[in-house]
Amino acid sequence: MTDYLFFAVFPYVALAVAVGGGVYRYSRERFSFSSLSSQFLDNRVLFWGSVAWHYGIVLILLAHLVALLFPGFWGRLLGDPLRLAAIEATGLALGLFTLAGLVVLLLRRIASPKAWAVATVMDLLLLAALLLQVATGLYNALVYRWGSLWYLSLAVPWLHSLACLNPDIKYIVPLPLMIKVHLVNAFLLLLLFPVTRLVHIVSIPISYLWRPWQVAVWNKRPIGS
Repeated sequence: MTDYLFFAVFPYVALAVAVGGGVYRYSRERFSFSSLSSQFLDNRVLFWGSVAWHYGIVLILLAHLVALLFPGFWGRLLGDPLRLAAIEATGLALGLFTLAGLVVLLLRRIASPKAWAVATVMDLLLLAALLLQVATGLYNALVYRWGSLWYLSLAVPWLHSLACLNPDIKYIVPLPLMIKVHLVNAFLLLLLFPVTRLVHIVSIPISYLWRPWQVAVWNKRPIGS
């Protein structure tokens, strides 16, 4: 019963809250539809944490997405032992890189009086959930080897069954606890999407790619004038 609630019901609840809450927040509080950056408070520390976090997590999520959308291609890619080892090593390195960036951001948020002054409960909850997700991902990669293979053969079919509105939890039930925690926490992050800074991931200024060039004209007076 517990597995059914977590892996057949909770994903739909999280998705409904994410979509409905995101639309509501965009329509009612559009100004808050951003990361609410505190860069001006502590630029140098934020830079090192943010760069490692964003580059690492984007590449990891892309790998998960490719396996989900193109399982046949991903399976052929993993069919060669050398490519499999290279992908596993790269994923582990990216996980460590991401974890380092996230720890920097968390320590900055806690240790900096300026950043702490503007921190909210939801900020800390989000950072804790992100830290749990990255930590469990690394743990699973180290303890349960060849995660790219079992993700393809177990998690992907389960996610496809959810997309088809016919959840099949037989793929998930026999998995170890930490893998289940990783999967449930992923949907918890989706649930937190509309009430935290996560909403900024859908406000990327893509229009910058085709907008006209911005001309900046400096009007600086000569010294002594």
